[in-house]
Amino acid sequence: MNPEESVNINEIFEMLKNPQALQAQAEALRARTASIEATGSAGGGMVRVTLTGALDMKSCEIAPEVVDPAEVGLLQDLVRAAYNDAAAKVREAVQREIAGGMGGMPLPPGMFGGGGL
Repeated sequence: MNPEESVNINEIFEMLKNPQALQAQAEALRARTASIEATGSAGGGMVRVTLTGALDMKSCEIAPEVVDPAEVGLLQDLVRAAYNDAAAKVREAVQREIAGGMGGMPLPPGMFGGGGL
């Protein structure tokens, strides 16, 4: 861990001394992350998926030329790829929002990696 990423333990203890303020900060952060939206795409934009900050799918747009009954597997792969692209963008936005809400205090490595927020 480099010096810029080190956590000041005194800052953590100060936050823990005031649980109401910590709860209020958490609620404000939850509200900000809920407003995040990101759109991912696959197949050169032929499939687009928009997700919320909670990784709920808000929309899924599929270009008509991609819909071929003989190629259902390809369409499924494109939807999955577009979802994963959007989910990665949401995770990045949520990480930025949380890091900003923590006054620049770094997040633990891998906190949002892999399977979800």
